[in-house]
Amino acid sequence: MTAPPVLSTHHPETAAILAISEDGIAGFHERPFALIAHRAGLPEPLVIQRIRELLEAGVVRRVRQTLDTGSLAHGALVAWKVPPALLHDAFDTLFRDDPFSGHVVIRSTDSALPGAAFRLWTTLKIPQGFSLQRHVQAMAARIGAEDWRIMPARCLFALGVGHVRRRSLAPGARAETPARPRYPQLVRLEPFEWQALAALKAPLEPSEITEEPWRIRCDRLGLPYPAFLQAVARFQANGLVARFSTFLEHVKELPTGERVTRYNALFHWAVEPGRELEAGAEVGRHHIITHAYWREAGPEFGNVNLMAVAHGTQKETLLAHKAAIDTHLAQAGIPVHYTTQFWGGRSEIKPSEILPSAYEAFCRSHGIDPDTMREDT
Repeated sequence: MTAPPVLSTHHPETAAILAISEDGIAGFHERPFALIAHRAGLPEPLVIQRIRELLEAGVVRRVRQTLDTGSLAHGALVAWKVPPALLHDAFDTLFRDDPFSGHVVIRSTDSALPGAAFRLWTTLKIPQGFSLQRHVQAMAARIGAEDWRIMPARCLFALGVGHVRRRSLAPGARAETPARPRYPQLVRLEPFEWQALAALKAPLEPSEITEEPWRIRCDRLGLPYPAFLQAVARFQANGLVARFSTFLEHVKELPTGERVTRYNALFHWAVEPGRELEAGAEVGRHHIITHAYWREAGPEFGNVNLMAVAHGTQKETLLAHKAAIDTHLAQAGIPVHYTTQFWGGRSEIKPSEILPSAYEAFCRSHGIDPDTMREDT
């Protein structure tokens, strides 16, 4: 059955909504759809109906409040070296049976580059109180990994989605000022705050896409709404709340026949040690970049220390964007000793679980004593 034209990301109303709702609503809002409607210049009932339809049709993967999980859990990018015969089974295991692995991607390179044998890449979040390293070791044994590289983010320069508004960008388009660096810093929560956080972070069901989604969510879970709002206010004061987002299905073909993106590029730079903050701020100001981090990749990857992600429908266009960033870094007087890109192939995305109670349950379901997985104090 052909999807209705209004579900196309190119439909004028739908495109106007998505240009705001993908990553344009910062912070927490009791009535997020009213704010999207206001900024898109459309009636709120139309926005609510359209987003619900997009979610039910699978054009939008999920609608949810995102959090600064770097301040709530131990996080890292993990590159896995897995024997070719085990690669896709390892992918399936990490996607389907590891709630703490978010993005799971099989990557390739254009030539025999440093680190090319590390084909499987995942983002990982491990809840407070538990060891990221021990979790990686346990999963490595399960998937038959020969080697792995754990790369925590020392600093974050860009984090967003916005595929609709990014698809017409010219190479080199950037903000007037450098990106502001943000540093992961763990925040401890009280028991009720964890309950409120669980309610806040869970994706909205179609029935919850209403004028006041959080009131409906609290009523369903039996949480007092005023106490929930007080907890969320504390989250915001501590910098834990990121944005309210509608996440497009940008990996697979949409029911409309569209492909929002075809290429997922992970750009690598090894910049002069001591210039990481300056270089990351310059990379992160480019509008094509959805994620940019200072990560130490080590000799396996040519001592790369900056990584950034960009998406697009044409490989040549993404390479043109990268060339523009490279030129900008050179013009800024920042030495780059090595640079390359890894291309995403098979890919699945889910939110990483960050609740400590979920990690305990995961351990017990796999016959593991949770105490053996705790971080050293």
